Amino acid sequence: MAKIEAILFTMGRAVPVEDIAAACGCDVETVKKAVTLLMDEYEKEGHGIKIIELDGSFQMCTKREMYDTLIKITHVPKRQELTDSLLETLSIVAYKQPVTRTDVETIRGVNSDHAINKLVEYGFVEEAGRLNAPGRPIVFGTTEQFLRCFGIKDLTDLPVITKEEESSMKQEAAEELQMSFDDIEKYISKDETENLQIKDFES
Repeated sequence: MAKIEAILFTMGRAVPVEDIAAACGCDVETVKKAVTLLMDEYEKEGHGIKIIELDGSFQMCTKREMYDTLIKITHVPKRQELTDSLLETLSIVAYKQPVTRTDVETIRGVNSDHAINKLVEYGFVEEAGRLNAPGRPIVFGTTEQFLRCFGIKDLTDLPVITKEEESSMKQEAAEELQMSFDDIEKYISKDETENLQIKDFES
């Protein structure tokens, strides 16, 4: 356990369980049992760090509740929160990966270049190769950073969306879209709408 603790502390990143086992001179199952004991110990009160599992690797990191304290000494500004647009795009990539920009835009119904570029910048999404199709479009997938930030061990931990939930979400989206059209019609008369269309055409 002490060896594993030293490895994770020193590396400062996610370390594959096979590498830990090789360094400690023991088998993978022994390492997993030892890490589990360490995890339980760090979850107790009085510890500001913990060990997380990320797709077959382990990493030592600080607990979320320590962030406000750490920010005072590191002077690093808080990361911008993910907007609804970014979360929507990230969800599509997570559940449909590997996925192309065109696939994402087809599902969302809007251009998604900005959203995908931002997610790549934040480290949640990365290029995962190219599709074997005309033009060889780039496909995208989620990253280890995505798993880390959302507290997911691997993609099998993603919440399962039932057909009923999917149908309900589609109905809500349709209702919101209809409400938007209703609001437009409420505040803009038919004549005003025609005038706006003429002005837009002329400009």
